[in-house]
Amino acid sequence: MTQTSENVTWLTQEAYNQLKAELEYLSGPARTEIAVKIAAAREEGDLRENGGYHAAKEEQGKMELRVRQLTQLLEHAKVGEAPADDGVVGPGMLVTIAFDGDPDDTLTFLLASREYASADIETYSPQSPLGSGVNGKKTGEDAEYELPNGRKASVKILDAKPYTG
Repeated sequence: MTQTSENVTWLTQEAYNQLKAELEYLSGPARTEIAVKIAAAREEGDLRENGGYHAAKEEQGKMELRVRQLTQLLEHAKVGEAPADDGVVGPGMLVTIAFDGDPDDTLTFLLASREYASADIETYSPQSPLGSGVNGKKTGEDAEYELPNGRKASVKILDAKPYTG
């Protein structure tokens, strides 16, 4: 998945389906569940000192923010094919790099928008400094990107293959 300058997010069909299912759950059953929690907490009495009520309202706010994010993302989404397995780094690819040419100092990450991030694999956006530095490079090539302090860093692309989840 990737975002372009026109604010279009390219998604595989699988990613689109997952995000759509999450939106449907949050917009339906999850809203009902949180409303029940809030109602039960209200019945406990004084709302100023009611921790359960405040926790449920905070959870509701986070859920509604996620609903808005997903709605906007899916409104601008274009469904496309998974990336080709050709060794060229691009969105939707699992990328392994070596820092400064040191084959022992490696990092494997998913190049994708943060909407596709999970706890299982580190994710870098194609717009991030590292993501934009490696995007379009081939396995075996070197890439350079700018660090937050303004200095340049270089990495070697060790592997790039489509992410299969």
